[in-house]
Amino acid sequence: MGIKQVYDKWESISLVYRIIGGLLIGLVLALIVPGNDYIPILGSLFIGALKAIAPFLVLFLVIGSLSKSGKGIGPLFRLVIIMYVVSTIISAIIATLISFGFPADIALVVPPESTSGSPDSAYDLISGLLMKLVCNPLEALMTGNYLGILFWAVIVGIILRTTASEGTLKMCEDVSDTLVKVIRGIISFAPFGILGLIYESVSTNGMDIFVDYGHLILLLVSAMLIVMFITNPLIVFITTRRNPYPLLFACIKGSAITAFFTRSSAANIPMNLSLCEKMGIDKELYSTSIPLGATINMNGAAITINVMTLAAAYTLGVDVPIYMAILLCIVSSCAACGASGVGGGSLLLIPLACSLLGIDDTIATQLIAIGFVIAVIQD
Repeated sequence: MGIKQVYDKWESISLVYRIIGGLLIGLVLALIVPGNDYIPILGSLFIGALKAIAPFLVLFLVIGSLSKSGKGIGPLFRLVIIMYVVSTIISAIIATLISFGFPADIALVVPPESTSGSPDSAYDLISGLLMKLVCNPLEALMTGNYLGILFWAVIVGIILRTTASEGTLKMCEDVSDTLVKVIRGIISFAPFGILGLIYESVSTNGMDIFVDYGHLILLLVSAMLIVMFITNPLIVFITTRRNPYPLLFACIKGSAITAFFTRSSAANIPMNLSLCEKMGIDKELYSTSIPLGATINMNGAAITINVMTLAAAYTLGVDVPIYMAILLCIVSSCAACGASGVGGGSLLLIPLACSLLGIDDTIATQLIAIGFVIAVIQD
């Protein structure tokens, strides 16, 4: 049997079944032969390939879409943005309510003296987001800064609507179509990547992760499940007046599994684009809204920031009044937009939220370390 026949046979198997197979094999290998240095390379290669190609895919998809888009897509796109923002804020609120109702106590080393960076936190947040927007476009592509990529892609795409020739527009479309095919090839080997990722996580941390940080994991998972199965479907129902659950289960089957193990909304952009294409959604809409959602619709990041910060506050005995909890929800929702869409991105924003409550940077650093231990769940 030739290589082409083997590949065709591989492709004939449902991607979901292949991924589940890779997951189970990785779990078994981690328990039987932990500590192997070569198996995790599969996960690193998979994530690296997706992150390498995704910025260029987003750039050309957005430019191509806006350069030849019609005006009718505008109101629908504005509605999508509103849904993104509302969903993220609601996620932060749910995380706060759960943390107040079932506070988690975690082991922290408290320094003898505490210092707070709260006076500069608002300025750092706003200036950081603005600087990401106007980042050098080449640097944005190299570093995976999707705010910068979207900003320049939108500007170039809008200008091309009035200045580009048919040949230029066709070239942009051809490049984006080529990149989509490359992405599909990478996704085809997702089971091997998932195998490497789950092996590395379980082999490194073992099953003790679920004992040492069980309460914290339970809070994070509970908040995320409420958002996934209740609030987000409710938002869709209010907007469309249609049953949202068939769409939800289709998205879980086609996108959520890889999103969970890659822990990166940016790396999962190709999966979501492919899913939208299969559903027959207008390309002008999803080619822009999906990359934008991977940048600003950070429900998981908002939940992580709030739960981890309030867990530290409870452990240290820091009082969090209602007005401060509201401010924390707003700040975490805004900060989540700066999570960069990469695995662990939300963890690096925890010090910002901690500074609002006067929690020392040393404590915030410990929270980041804890977050990386439970990273396969929290992000």
